[in-house]
Amino acid sequence: MTETPTTAGLGAFAGLVDLARSVRPLFGTDDPSPAEIERRLRDTLGVLPAPTVVDVTEHIRWSRDGIDGVELSWETGFGPRARGWLLRPAGETGALPGVLALHCHGGMKFFGKEKIANGPTGPVPAAINAFRERCYSGRALADEFARAGFAVLAHDVFGWGSRRFPVADMPASSERVAAALRATANEPPNEPLTEPEVYDLHAGAVEHDLAKALGVLGTSWAGLIAREDLLALDVLAARPETLAAAPALVGFSGGGARAQVTSALSDRVGATVVVGMMSTLAELVEAHLHEHSWTLMSPGLGTIADLPGIAGARAPRPLFVGYGETDPLFPPAGMRAAHDALTRRYAGTAAYQGRFAPVPHCFDSEMQTAAIRFLHGVLPRR
Repeated sequence: MTETPTTAGLGAFAGLVDLARSVRPLFGTDDPSPAEIERRLRDTLGVLPAPTVVDVTEHIRWSRDGIDGVELSWETGFGPRARGWLLRPAGETGALPGVLALHCHGGMKFFGKEKIANGPTGPVPAAINAFRERCYSGRALADEFARAGFAVLAHDVFGWGSRRFPVADMPASSERVAAALRATANEPPNEPLTEPEVYDLHAGAVEHDLAKALGVLGTSWAGLIAREDLLALDVLAARPETLAAAPALVGFSGGGARAQVTSALSDRVGATVVVGMMSTLAELVEAHLHEHSWTLMSPGLGTIADLPGIAGARAPRPLFVGYGETDPLFPPAGMRAAHDALTRRYAGTAAYQGRFAPVPHCFDSEMQTAAIRFLHGVLPRR
């Protein structure tokens, strides 16, 4: 492992890292137990209680491209109902191993589940096709896992899709930033921006403002997202299409951040797949932290544990981690150090698989195949 960086991208103020380290352990140096990691996550991220009874409604059903789907919605306790698509192989009538597919951030909030799943209507918007080409080898990730024999739920969380924040409710400061970005996007004049493009300019600007409001309320982006992912996990586990055994979590990038946090918080997860979201924090904050969103990078994160400590908190629960060797969002040394830490944590078991590939920031078809094969090997079958 390389020498621990100390500047944390703070330049002339780099001494702040040592000052913080003098007060409390950073990056898991105190080797917190799984129970302590869960406690710290709930306290630090401000994970608020979820409804004890979930009102789930079934909407439209469809069958297309080898997939049978049903749209579900449920109350979260505030704001609009969350919507999700439950997907299975066409014609399947029995219960299958469950997979909760967690969409990424991607700077695209007008769409949530649509980035990784095909719903009841078509065709797929051009922006989604382009996004999938860049991040998922042109595939609908959730559909691929469904065709492979899983019951897959892809859902929206706070800030995305059916749970997105209305532009009319955004503060004036965000509107000013969005207006400036919109002017830049149309300079020189080109095709008018689409509704999703206009929305995402606003959503990117408001993310920072909302982070302040959430912090004042004692929660955070990561805390609210974790609450809604835990709720969706309950929805999936209760469905007759899903085996009673604990479902798996699958996520790329921001979805990978969601997967590792939800896994650490829940005792009902059967396995976890994290792709494009793993590094030790010491290396990450040195030069890459500012490339990441509030989805995981919350105040106090470094005092909970290191990222491999969070992802591996429930060891020997099966864990698959995919690393992109040319991923510009993560330092190679940090990825290797995280892999080494997880290998040590899972020593004596075959439950951890770390897969490095010469790819950028993506969850490509080869990594998808490897993750599907991994889940087939660790999740109970009928």
